[in-house]
Amino acid sequence: MRIGISLPVRELKDDLGALKAFAQMADEIGYTHLRVPDQVFRPGGHLHEPLMTLTFVAAITERIELVPSVIIAPARQTVLLAKQTATLDRLSGGRVRLGVGVGGSKVEYQAQGENFHDRGARSAEQIDLLRRLWSEPVVDFAGRWHTVGGAGLNPLPANPIPIWIGAAGLPVPRIRERIGRLADGWFVLCSAEQFDDLEADIHAAAIAAGRDPTALGAEAGVAVVGPRQAEWRSRVAAWQGKGLTHICLRTLGGGLDATAHIETARRVFAELPSGV
Repeated sequence: MRIGISLPVRELKDDLGALKAFAQMADEIGYTHLRVPDQVFRPGGHLHEPLMTLTFVAAITERIELVPSVIIAPARQTVLLAKQTATLDRLSGGRVRLGVGVGGSKVEYQAQGENFHDRGARSAEQIDLLRRLWSEPVVDFAGRWHTVGGAGLNPLPANPIPIWIGAAGLPVPRIRERIGRLADGWFVLCSAEQFDDLEADIHAAAIAAGRDPTALGAEAGVAVVGPRQAEWRSRVAAWQGKGLTHICLRTLGGGLDATAHIETARRVFAELPSGV
């Protein structure tokens, strides 16, 4: 199981020195991936744009996988998102895994001139187009929302960029079907008690689409501070027992300063349950 960590961008705010130190610490001690959430235009909070943030991180790290999770893809222009992600992948030496979702902020969609109400169906078409833009020098695509004729990206990613889907509405059948049919993996936003039923539905959708369900990755988040701090080791072990491929540890929500975020991330990595 791969063990990553969230870059605490909301809590570190505009402290670029702390962002750099946290990312480099995670890279150096062996975290496998670094996750950054999305926010372009939303009331409240403080968050740098994730693809730009990860470009900054790519320049100061060497090994760690870069995971924007999740980009609110239907609020963005698909060709531009494809170009930005391909560029980040090239600049980082192939270290990108793209998380996508549909979000729930009408304000953000309105500000970017995109339709909030068809975002789910549109995201499925986006995934198809993204994969073609990343793999074909010249793309001809005619979909319901996208038309691309005789053009493509240059340079292309050296290897296919994995696309993972995250959604707070996993109990909704169409979201589980979309994951099974389209995704390379999914972000587990449910309890361990709900997991088996959701995974079964996702695997059934993958089989119906002619895909190998065992090839799908799954990643859950585990808080290491806050109300469930005492449970974090047992929760990691429980998710490992469920067969998850990835875990993302989180130092968020405990009111930590920059130094404490880094020290906590170091400590919990050293205290991971044996066999993880």
